[in-house]
Amino acid sequence: MNHRAPDERVDICLMRAYDDPSSDGRTRILVERLWPRGVSKAQAAIDHWLRDLAPSTDLRKWYDHIPDRWPEFQRRYAEELDGNADAVEQLRAICRAGPVCFVFAARDTERNSAVVLKAYLEAEKG
Repeated sequence: MNHRAPDERVDICLMRAYDDPSSDGRTRILVERLWPRGVSKAQAAIDHWLRDLAPSTDLRKWYDHIPDRWPEFQRRYAEELDGNADAVEQLRAICRAGPVCFVFAARDTERNSAVVLKAYLEAEKG
């Protein structure tokens, strides 16, 4: 797995697209391949939409938010991120510029792609 350099500091929060956006000044990044249903662009207050960083359609459909598949989903998604260095670097650059919030659509706030993406960026070189 590719990791950030140990001296890079990232300040990332996670928030559902259906929650009211906070006014904490964080850059809001939608990390979904599809726009969340029923959420207007004004309501979402998204600064960046990085679709290419979301899990592939095949992986997303395979996972289907089945809890028993969570460990394997994390592994497969990290592999996809390893193979998407340009998009990951684009996200790292945004994160280096200041605090960010990854916006996701999943109901499960503990087992979703934004959780994996945050852990991926926060992992230290080992």
